[in-house]
Amino acid sequence: MARTLTGVHLLFGKTDRYIKFYHTKAWHDARMLTLIRQHYLCQDCLREGKITVAKTVHHIVPLKDDWSKRLDQDNLEVICLEHHNQEHPEKSSGNKKYFKHEVAVKKRSDVFKFSSNKDDDKLFW
Repeated sequence: MARTLTGVHLLFGKTDRYIKFYHTKAWHDARMLTLIRQHYLCQDCLREGKITVAKTVHHIVPLKDDWSKRLDQDNLEVICLEHHNQEHPEKSSGNKKYFKHEVAVKKRSDVFKFSSNKDDDKLFW
């Protein structure tokens, strides 16, 4: 049976090549390895000093720019929905089908902010 492109795939300009790739065992394995290695934490948030649980694995160099890096762990990073929407504004239009596995509303309990302690030099022993 031939697969047809859905409205979601057409909306984001995905071709059969990309659709098939995201359904391969190789991608699922690479995605899981990335999530585990990066502890399910948004790497962009970490750079901002926040800890945010995330499930999206993002290609730093897009597939359309370099297909050979599609499974390269150095080209994959975990990012939260907010940062993914910043990277791909065309996907952030509230399309719930596309992000069905993501939490649409960031929960306050998912984000922790850290700042330096001004009294670090005052240690109590």
